[in-house]
This record gives sequence, C-alpha cells and structure tokens, in this order.
Amino acid sequence: MPLDADLLMVAGQALAGLAYLVLTLRLLWQRGQQTEGHRSTQTILPATLASVVWAWSVPAVYLLQLEGVWHWLPRWLDVARYGLWFAFVLHLLGQARSDGGHRSMLVRRLTWVAIGLTAVATFTPHFMPMTVLAVFGLVLIEQLFRNLPSDARWSAKPICLGLAGTLLFDVYLFSEAALFNGMDEDAAAARGFVHALMVPLLILPSARHRNWISKIQVSRQVVFHSATLMMAGLYLLFISSLGYYVRYFGGHWGRVLQVALVFLAVVALVAVGLSGTLRARVRVWLGKHFLRYRYDYREEWLKFTRTLTSHTQPQELSQHVIRGLADMVESPAGALWLLNAEHSHFVQVARWNVPQSTAMEPLTSVLAQFMKRTGWVIDVKEFQSHPQRYEGLSLPDWLLELKQAWLLVPLPIGGEQLGFVLLAQPRTELELNWEVTDLLKTAAAQAASFLAQMQATEALLESRKFDAFNRMSAFVVHDLKNIVTQLSLMVKNAKRLQHNPEFQADMLMTVENSLERMKQLMMQLREGAAPSGGAVGVDLGAIAQEWARSAESRGRTVRLDLQPEVFTRGHVERLKRVVGHLIQNALDATEHQGHDVWVKSHRFGSHASLQVGDNGVGMSDEFVQTRLFKPFQTTKVAGMGIGAYESLQYIQELGGKMTVESKEGEGTLVTLLLPVMDVVQPGNILSGEGA
Repeated sequence: MPLDADLLMVAGQALAGLAYLVLTLRLLWQRGQQTEGHRSTQTILPATLASVVWAWSVPAVYLLQLEGVWHWLPRWLDVARYGLWFAFVLHLLGQARSDGGHRSMLVRRLTWVAIGLTAVATFTPHFMPMTVLAVFGLVLIEQLFRNLPSDARWSAKPICLGLAGTLLFDVYLFSEAALFNGMDEDAAAARGFVHALMVPLLILPSARHRNWISKIQVSRQVVFHSATLMMAGLYLLFISSLGYYVRYFGGHWGRVLQVALVFLAVVALVAVGLSGTLRARVRVWLGKHFLRYRYDYREEWLKFTRTLTSHTQPQELSQHVIRGLADMVESPAGALWLLNAEHSHFVQVARWNVPQSTAMEPLTSVLAQFMKRTGWVIDVKEFQSHPQRYEGLSLPDWLLELKQAWLLVPLPIGGEQLGFVLLAQPRTELELNWEVTDLLKTAAAQAASFLAQMQATEALLESRKFDAFNRMSAFVVHDLKNIVTQLSLMVKNAKRLQHNPEFQADMLMTVENSLERMKQLMMQLREGAAPSGGAVGVDLGAIAQEWARSAESRGRTVRLDLQPEVFTRGHVERLKRVVGHLIQNALDATEHQGHDVWVKSHRFGSHASLQVGDNGVGMSDEFVQTRLFKPFQTTKVAGMGIGAYESLQYIQELGGKMTVESKEGEGTLVTLLLPVMDVVQPGNILSGEGA
C-alpha cells in the first residue's frame, strides 16, 4: 500500500476510534442518569468499546510495525466488533412482547447463525467470511426496521441508518476484495472516515428513547423479505467465489469468463425473484418453520378489502373476487359462478386465467344444496380420493372433468347461495387445514356481500334507466301526436283537393317529412306500449308470414318452414313485436351476401315452438349468458338493448321459455317454447278475433 494511502488509513481509523470513544462516554454518562431501561445501554457498551479498540488497533499495528500474529489483531477485533453489534441488534429484537414464543424462537435461531458466522470469520483468513458478516448485519437491520410500527421508527431510524451505512460500505469493500483477491487500497483508507461519519447517527437514538426503540413486532412480510434478502446475499457471495475461482484458473480467458458468469448469475437471480411459484414456496416454508399461524389476518383482511374496492367498473368486481380469494391460497387461476337472471342456474360470469365455460349448475342440484346446507369449502381432489368425508355430496361431471379444479368456495348471503368460486391448483403444495378454510369462508362472506350490493346497485341503475326511458317516451308520444294531427288534416283536405296538383305536391312532401320524423322517433324508441285487451289465440305461422312479407318488400328474404295451425295464447301485437324483434335482429346480423335467415314453427308436445335462425355474425357465450337479457345491453352500435329483455319478460309471462344458442362467426338460433292452444274457429287471428 502506498505511503499516502497508509497515512490516510491511519488517520481515518484514529478518527473513527475517537468518534466511538465519544459515543462510549456519552453512554456511560447516560447510564448514570437512568433509573430504568438501562439494559439496552449495557448491551451496546461492549459493542462501542470493541469498536474503539478495533479502530485504534490499526494505527497501533502500523506505527509500531508489529508483525507475525499481531498482524491479525485488527482482523480479530473487527470480527469481535461485528459479533457484539449483532448481539445489540438481537437484543433490540427481543425487547418486543412475545407472541406465543415464535418471536423468541426466531431471535434464538438468528443468534446461533451470528455465533456461527463470527466463529468462521475468526478462524478463516479470507475476505469472503467478512462479506458474509456484513450481509448478515444488513439482514438484521432490515428486519429490525421493517418490524417497527410508524410511531416507533422515529427513535430507531438513526441507529438503523448508521449501522446500515457502515455495513453497506463493508459489503462493498470485502466483496470486491473477495472477487479480485485483494483489497482496494483507497476504499480501505476511507473505511475509518466512513465509520466516523456514521457515529453521530448512533448518538441520536440514546437521546430520543432510553430503550433505543419501542413497539417492535415481527410481521410475516418482514420475515419473508429478510429471508429473501439473506438468500440473495448468500447466492451473490457464492457467485463471487466462483467468479474468483474462474478468473484465477482461467488463464487469458479468466476475466472474460468471470464477467460472463457474473452477468448470467444476476439474470438468473432476477428471473428466480420474479417467479410466483418460488415466492409461494418460500412463504409456505416460512409459515411452517418460523410462524405460529400461517396468515397475518390483519394484513390479509386489509389486502382483500383493497382488492374488492379497487375496481372502477362493476364488471371488474367479479374478477377481483376471484383474484382476492386465489391470492390467499397461492392459486394462479379461478372462475366465478353466480345465479342467472331467472334464479334457476349458476352460470359463469367471470374468470381469471381459465377458459370460458358454458356449464350451468342448477340451483336445486346436489352440489348447490350441499354448499347451502353446510357452507363448507370443498376440496375436489379430496372428494375424489375420500368421498366419505363429504357425506351426501356428488359433484357434476363438468367439474370432475376439469383437471386443475381444486377448491369450491361458496358465497353465502342471507341464508341463500349467491354463487361459488372455483379455484385452480396452487403454485405450491398447500395443506388445507382449519385456518385456510376459515379464512376463505370469512372472505367469501365479505365477497358475497359486495357482489349482492353490486347486483342491487345494477338493479337500481336499470330502474333509473327505465325511468329515463319512460320520460323519453312521453316526448316521443308528443311528437307522434303532432304527426297524427298533421296527417289527419291532410286526409281531411284530400277529399276536396285530391285533384289539385299543388296539393298533391304538398301531400307528398308532408308524407316524406312525416316518414323521416317517424324514422327518427323509431331510432329513439324501438318498442311501443303494451296493447289493451285480453289474450287470444294467435297463429305463430301467420305472424312469421307477415314479417317475411315485410322483409321481402325491403329486398330481404326470410325462408319459412311452418307447420300449419300452430297456435298459442297471447296478445297479438306483443307476440308480433317479439317475433319481429327476433327476425329484425337476424336480418341485422346477415347484412352481407351469402348469409341466410330462416323461421321454423312446429308443435312440440304440449308446446308450440318457433325458431328464428341465421348464419350471421353471432354472439359470444359470455354475452349470451351475462348480458343479452339485461336491459340496455346490446351488441349493436345504434341499439338500445331493450328488445331482448322485453321479449324474455313477455314469453315468461305467457308461461313459456326462450333459449339462445349462438357462436361468433357462425350464427344464432333463438327458440320460443309457448303453451300450445287448440283453436276450433280461429277467425281473423291477427286481428285478435276468435277463441
């Protein structure tokens, strides 16, 4: 080492020793003034005294030119200094109130690690053990600070910064020395000055709090981050040793191979750190070996609540319910089933990392009744291997065919079953004990209340939209009244002016204007008011023929396959509107050439069946199951989304059913099943006369 660097190192170490001496004297004076809380001072005094002796041993060895075994004296004192500072930090961790013994067990284990590392560093004349000591010290500081609540960090922040500053510098100094088999002279000379600059930060906590810190608690996140940091540090130390070996024995290629090795190692570390599976395994391992309970319930509850309330659209809540429950058990995927609009089946309304499913589970099925009766979280794999544990339960085939199916979590609300969440197999093996199931059931109850509130909100919004729709209808009726008045006046004048060319021109213009105005009104309002009068016998085939003729007048063709005299009971105008809506939708979906629209009617037992099909653009399964029959939900650019909703409501009012089969790019088939009616003398069916 050059003379200038030696002198700087001697000066820096002497200054550091003086700073540690001031700290020691301050602590001795404070100890005499304290009436309680002096145990922390007793613990830190040996560390500060050892720091004084270590700092002054370096200039002593240099100035006295000591050789032989005395040359190693600063190294041994440095190791002893590390060990005493470790004891002080571990003492601070042990000040906190014990929770069932797991905190004291953690401190004991860390103490044994500290003893082992200091012993290895004492008897191993290499730089690598010193690097390990510095990294372990950073782990202790990180764990100490992250355990502190916000109201206690102010008193411990300076000491954490002071110790972390010296440890970070030592990590740099010793890791570089281990990597290049030699200490950086400039960095070694600056070490004493760094320690001297950090000592004032160690003085502040003693003035702030007699016990240095307060209210320490070990959280699961801290344990996880500390363990991760320690493993990453040990990994980098191993790579450094391996890099030194490659460089030393690699000849001319040693430097190149070393750089390549370190780069690849860092990339591998980042890739492993981003692995969700690895993080899950680390959490499970820590929960088994270091923590009394698997979950930090306060943290889990807050995280789940944040997940549920982070949605910006009502539709996002369903997916957030899945993710919130899945994150609790390290599951990478899941799906949500809720009751459909008819409250007859559970249908999939949301999914996360799983394919769309068209499976529907009846509300009266064995599975649904079992979940309602017991409220159990069902382990699908456990049921397959031990069905006797779920007495009275049988799972549907669609569920057993899902290879990744793991847990069925019911969503209860007010004694009823709102739905259930299906979770996929976890990233790592997880024991399903009472703690896991209780947490899932509690969280599911909260999720069910959120979903029920969302459904109630949607119903309220739909009601308000209908109010707005009704208000709009009043304006439409007013405009129609004006049009009717104008046309009535024109008809009245036509009796005496029908041969007048000017009147004919005005009449043509008036009709054109009225037609345009009615087109504009139809764009605002697609449906009319319900007709008055009771239900009569209606020929479904006659209605289909009338709409086919109307389409033909507009240049469109509707193929008919109608069985004669297929009657049902209903209101003619409303049934015409339902069938017309279905045919118009089919025509809208088949605007391009090569597409086809057809209508079939036949008698099906005690039901009259009418089918309207096309091979047009089609609809997605998700839209059909969750949005098609909701008001103001449509796939059309200019549509209002009311026709399908009103059609379904009226068909159900008649005691019938309406089913939709659709696939994007292939077309749609809508089937109406209505109670059949035998008509002896139908009369003028379309006008409502007859039976």
